[in-house]
Amino acid sequence: MENKIKINSVKAWFLAARPKTLASAFTPVLIGSAMAYMDGKFNWLPALICLLFAFEMQIAANFINDLYDFLKGTDREDRLGPERATSQGWISPSAMRNGIFIIVAIACITGSMLLFYTGWQLIIVGLLCILFAFLYTTGPYPLSYNGWGDALVLIFFGFVPVGGTYYVQSLTWNTDVTVASIVCGLIVDTLLVVNNYRDREADKKSGKRTIIVRFGEPFGRYLYLWLGLIAAWGCFWFLVNAHLYAALLPQLYLIAHIRTWQKMVKIHSGKKLNSILGETSRNMLLLGLLLSLGMLLS
Repeated sequence: MENKIKINSVKAWFLAARPKTLASAFTPVLIGSAMAYMDGKFNWLPALICLLFAFEMQIAANFINDLYDFLKGTDREDRLGPERATSQGWISPSAMRNGIFIIVAIACITGSMLLFYTGWQLIIVGLLCILFAFLYTTGPYPLSYNGWGDALVLIFFGFVPVGGTYYVQSLTWNTDVTVASIVCGLIVDTLLVVNNYRDREADKKSGKRTIIVRFGEPFGRYLYLWLGLIAAWGCFWFLVNAHLYAALLPQLYLIAHIRTWQKMVKIHSGKKLNSILGETSRNMLLLGLLLSLGMLLS
């Protein structure tokens, strides 16, 4: 495959951006916007700006992880996950550094547009997004290497994008937003868990102490299952305010989630778990669509 990809080419940058991961940026913004619509506060322009910012920060995080995992030697020859651009030689380290700078700068410009709709406090949120995108893989204490990845997903794929998208349209926050943020963070974390479950042996060799490395394969197996179960069941909260569809439609997600979990357990290890990654991304988007549809119908 690498023979067909010219160094620093458009195709190389496209692959480095890992477009399949953008569903994890789209889903929180979708849920936050659907909730704003449910409460009669939807505004399409700030919603669109939030979506663009989420996409740009996801790509920035992918670039940062690509470069610094390569520099740390984590992307070994026995890597089971999708190929990385820097380690494959598709993009040079210096070009990747420039790419990181450019995409972060674009994200800053995009995010600053939201200041027309809210206060200066949003600058702090944006800076924290950028800071932790770097701290996830870089620095003397890279958070993903020390078991903090799951907590960061809950914050930066749950509370920040769901709550932030809702807030810039409504300038309010309520318990429904908190619950929806947790639900979204949990389903996005299933993607991280699949990655860490697949890479548990390689991560152990590289000194990457994810919670699955720390607590073992059985823990990872059931963590994946329970993240999806709790996310779907958490939607029953919306019955409190009589949002029947927002509570019931997400339960359909469990059919796909449990079937995918059964396949994951059967495969157990190896590159075949990449198929579970694809199914998990699909399932995550399914729950986001079902919850958002339920909110629109409510």
